[in-house]
Amino acid sequence: MNSSGHQEVAVLALDAGVAILPPGNALAMPEQSLRHGVLQQRRQGTAPAHIGLRRFYVFGGTALMTLAATWMMWRVLAVGGVSILEACLLALFVALFAWIALSFVGSVAGFQALLRSRRKLGIDPALPLPRLSSRTALLMPTYNEDPRRMMAGLQAIYESVQATGQLAQFDFFILSDTTREAIGRDEERVFSRLCERTGGHGRLFYRRRADNSGRKAGNIADWVRRFGGAYPQMLILDADSLMTGDAIVRLVAGMEAHPDVGLIQSLPAVVNGRTLFARMQQFGGRVYGPVMAYGVAWWHGAESNYWGHNAVIRTRAFAEQAGLPELPGRKPFGGHVLSHDFVEAALIRRGGWASHMVPYLQGSYEEGPPTLTDLLVRDRRWCQGNLQHSKVVTAHGLHWISRVHMLIGIGHYFTAPMWAMLMLIGIAIPLVSDGVDLMQELHLPFSPAYYWHNQDQEGVLWVFAVTMAVLLAPKMMGYLAVLTSRSERVGCGGALRALLSMLLETLLAALMAPIVMYVQSRGVAEVLAGKDSGWDAQQRDDGSVSWSDLLHSYGGISLAGLLVGGMAYAVSPPLAAWMSPVIIGMVLAVPVVALTSSRVAGEWLRRHRLLTIPEESSPPAVLVRAAELRAAALNETVRR
Repeated sequence: MNSSGHQEVAVLALDAGVAILPPGNALAMPEQSLRHGVLQQRRQGTAPAHIGLRRFYVFGGTALMTLAATWMMWRVLAVGGVSILEACLLALFVALFAWIALSFVGSVAGFQALLRSRRKLGIDPALPLPRLSSRTALLMPTYNEDPRRMMAGLQAIYESVQATGQLAQFDFFILSDTTREAIGRDEERVFSRLCERTGGHGRLFYRRRADNSGRKAGNIADWVRRFGGAYPQMLILDADSLMTGDAIVRLVAGMEAHPDVGLIQSLPAVVNGRTLFARMQQFGGRVYGPVMAYGVAWWHGAESNYWGHNAVIRTRAFAEQAGLPELPGRKPFGGHVLSHDFVEAALIRRGGWASHMVPYLQGSYEEGPPTLTDLLVRDRRWCQGNLQHSKVVTAHGLHWISRVHMLIGIGHYFTAPMWAMLMLIGIAIPLVSDGVDLMQELHLPFSPAYYWHNQDQEGVLWVFAVTMAVLLAPKMMGYLAVLTSRSERVGCGGALRALLSMLLETLLAALMAPIVMYVQSRGVAEVLAGKDSGWDAQQRDDGSVSWSDLLHSYGGISLAGLLVGGMAYAVSPPLAAWMSPVIIGMVLAVPVVALTSSRVAGEWLRRHRLLTIPEESSPPAVLVRAAELRAAALNETVRR
């Protein structure tokens, strides 16, 4: 124990290197069973009064919209009878339309909830900051990250909490799973300097696990079993998370005021985007994200999901209910649970604890991947984790909304191959139909457009128009919501610039859609074939992508696009035109990824206030402080 009398410095069998830890306070965390279990507390006291009607609206509205669209598509296909391929196309269309209809209906609910600005759990940013009466641990897991950058962010959070005057109620833990010895030693040195700068001895703690089994979930579970008994709440952060002291105190106060609540999830805003791709993400998250988040919070009620970070959790609820079992079978479906957050939320709810989301609480931030490549690497791991939920979704005792969360997560990754199959079948149907013979007799070039127009031209146009309207409506609702708030509107560059930004983001997203469709489809195939995703450190900074890497990763997609486009044109120029949206995205894969990965392009847009967000023109103090500390850490590294 050091001279302050608050810390212990130990080298334990459980830890690698030097661990700076408080006295242990064990809390039992038994492994949960997926085969046995009973749902406790079917209706939570904090659930909205008419939550059943809300869910009836969401799922009933989705069903009605899907039935209407199915009838429209059936009228198109029924001309001359329905073949096997046409029946397959109809089935794919129904599933995919239901997917986008669910998003649309939820966004409509979110739009009205956002405009009404309802508050939950007494968490109201307009009220004075409440006083806390219990202790909370802030946990920041890390894995082979840059320790200077990560701990600069933690220092900014520490100082923001200190500014609330309630620092005494919080302890801060860095939970390292780092496997590279050089980074581990660097973590120890940077942590020592962090304690000296903040005077946080006895409040800042660090340890690196010798055995990082279970990844992040195992890391947090290890902390709960060793120290969780001393803290009624724990607030989980990622290595790139930033939160204001105000937001942290209000989340903890909401937990203190509602003893039956086990988890409260904030809505992290994506910030600090410098590349074009990162700026697209932060703009989309800031403009479209709230409408969608308000929507899911509206119908999730007391069964909200957990995203793994920027959330406060009741430690006892987590310990009692969220001990994750090993899934049976071999990887990638067996082994430890990858997308642990969904499962932890479901188990907490099964145990009788409520879970809520508070999307209106400002002051919660994260950083997005700087490039599409980085996003797809992370997405591959999520793909495996979500498909792994097929072994969890049938677990005994889960609330049906928890099962819906998992099914939506699984379905997300099957939409990519379904869209690809829909497009291919749409081309194949005219090839095997009687219409081709008629076109050959008339010496007309083959064209799916010709075929579809002769089915029911007006019907085809209506199906296309309705589908695009439902697909794009959530973005428009997000834009309209921005216009209703002067601070949001000005922060996004004004009404005109926000509109131009939305159009630019939509165009670039459309160009990248074929790339994402291909990579996600390949990811699903790899998981089904038994290939594990592994565990790599995430790219946090604006890492550049070399042309050789771009050609290696996306050159095949571009060549495939050229080949498909050339073949389509050889068969029929109208066929090539009909397929052009997908072909263009494939052909331009390399230059589009290069452009969106460019920091120069991102900076140009920032100067012209495009794809901008309010946090850029009026940044919160915690973001400013984190940027200062990270810049100082970078300069120190360069001097060395």
